[in-house]
Amino acid sequence: MRKILHKHKKVLIISGPTAVGKSKLAFDLAKKYNGELISADSRQVYQGMDIVTGKDLPTDSRQKIGGLDLARPDQEFDVSHFVTFAQKTIANILEREKLPIIVGGTGFYLKNLLDPAQTIGVPINRKLRKKLDQLSVDKLQKRLQKSNKNKWQQMNNSDRNNPRRLIRAIEISNSKVQDYNSKLVTNSKLPNYDLLWIGLKTNKEKLEQNIKKRVKERIKQGAEDEVKKLLKQGYSWDLPSMSAIGYRDFRPYIEGKQNLEETIRLWTLHELQYAKRQMTFFTYQKFFDKKQLGGQAKIKEIKWFDVTQKDWLDQIEQEMRKWLNNSCKQ
Repeated sequence: MRKILHKHKKVLIISGPTAVGKSKLAFDLAKKYNGELISADSRQVYQGMDIVTGKDLPTDSRQKIGGLDLARPDQEFDVSHFVTFAQKTIANILEREKLPIIVGGTGFYLKNLLDPAQTIGVPINRKLRKKLDQLSVDKLQKRLQKSNKNKWQQMNNSDRNNPRRLIRAIEISNSKVQDYNSKLVTNSKLPNYDLLWIGLKTNKEKLEQNIKKRVKERIKQGAEDEVKKLLKQGYSWDLPSMSAIGYRDFRPYIEGKQNLEETIRLWTLHELQYAKRQMTFFTYQKFFDKKQLGGQAKIKEIKWFDVTQKDWLDQIEQEMRKWLNNSCKQ
């Protein structure tokens, strides 16, 4: 098994909406197939942001997950940092003849890992950002439409109303090097990996039930204390890390403008809305279009499994065996 994984560069991806059961499946498969996990979650890269983001994993297991606690809450961490980290970690895991298992729901991270955008490494323009931070969403929208109409037309409604994404789009449009080749990314395209991409899904009712249960559990685990501790340490509400779902929902409560019951309701609602956006992204994003990536790797279709079906685990086991056995025949 080890020689097969190393020779054919097998890489497993597990994705899907929040609270669908990705982590548990990933741990189970890692134990069975000699794997190591890499988190693809943009909210779990920050140190000290554990309970709200869901880093509620056994201590012994957490040591085996790459991609957690990579930056302080006040440090910049974007997709280019993730791609650099993930590429190096995948290579290291394969070199040790183990199976890399990438698990997470941040589709933007996964998309750029498989096929990095040309603008992924456009550097941050702090001077420009300082000016843009003072502008309203409406003014940011008008500025982007003026500087890059094509980019504006490509953005969905969520992106058009997200000030951070608008600022980044303007920043890229103002860059002198439009086709900037990232210095942060070690390799602009993935090597010739043999990918198996598993997607987990469930019905709306089950997902809503899981999310409500998870939010309540995190409240009991001390989510409120975690937010207060971060603020006490000097991390402000204006930081991108503190704008993550859960943290931002606590702001009105901590400022005395909202009770805990309403905070829980809004946190749950925002998690549900996020799950819907995740599924939209995974379902309609062109991760795979049969084209050659860098003349080598092809991105394969996401294979979806419905966790409400009784035999969904058996279906995944069959898919895993078929994937691994294909290497034995080569």
